[in-house]
Amino acid sequence: MLESQKNKLLIVDDQKSNLMVLTNILISEYTVYTAKDGIGAIKKAKEYLPDLILLDIIMPGMDGYEVLTTLKEINETKHIPIIFITGLSSPEDEQKGLSYDAADYISKPFNSEIVKLRVRHQIRIVNQLRTIERLTLTDQLTDLPNRRSFDSRISLEWDRAIREKTPISVLIMDLDKFKQYNDAYGHQQGDLLLQSMAGVFKTVFKRSTDFVARWGGEEFLALLAGIGSEEAMQIAEQIRERVEAMQIPCPSTGKLTEITISIGVNTETPLPNSSIVDFIRRADESLYIAKQTGRNKVISEF
Repeated sequence: MLESQKNKLLIVDDQKSNLMVLTNILISEYTVYTAKDGIGAIKKAKEYLPDLILLDIIMPGMDGYEVLTTLKEINETKHIPIIFITGLSSPEDEQKGLSYDAADYISKPFNSEIVKLRVRHQIRIVNQLRTIERLTLTDQLTDLPNRRSFDSRISLEWDRAIREKTPISVLIMDLDKFKQYNDAYGHQQGDLLLQSMAGVFKTVFKRSTDFVARWGGEEFLALLAGIGSEEAMQIAEQIRERVEAMQIPCPSTGKLTEITISIGVNTETPLPNSSIVDFIRRADESLYIAKQTGRNKVISEF
């Protein structure tokens, strides 16, 4: 397994010997970060966003209970599971640790097999939850983000645009006469066309901040943070041209098929009282004009 593919662990203990022991036990399976106090743990948790934290309870300054409480109050780290690692081994101590919403409890001195098994168990849960989340946020046909994912992303980008006073653009893209295409070539070919659209988007949207989603049916939305109206129109025109130039083989007929796309564009530099609903509605109204005036067009009326 490549290093970048490993799950990430953060081990927090004020004793260097304990950090070394746990690192040696776990380094072959995970990417391991360490911290020797509570302040360092919080800083590294925010920086590296580990999949799991192994946290000592008895530490100078901030103890483990305080660190856990603080991490649970930070948006970026509140969902990271935490295993307490401690020499406190009475049932009362374990009960107290678990009452702080710790995921598990490992007692010192460490048994390497117990450590591995308990860490694997928590990582398995993390990975399963991540898979479920990805599936709920992904359109299964095109493997693009879905509408739910778009709704979540636009809220983040909208708030950032307000804070930073930067423009944000949205493209609403609708395949022209898609129903007729399906009727002519069949639904399997229609699915192939929609999958081909995902390929087109990959050639156009290359910034890490570009976000394109399947909105539903034959409609797609792209969110372009920091992009002004002129550049947004240029990007939309690239998409229109590439879709128009596409030739999609149809195995059932042996023919090459073609289609066009209409795109509505809207750009705003939002204010605190600006509306996301109005922002998208204006792009949708531009799309409607593109459809009504002949299709295969890019329109921005605002």
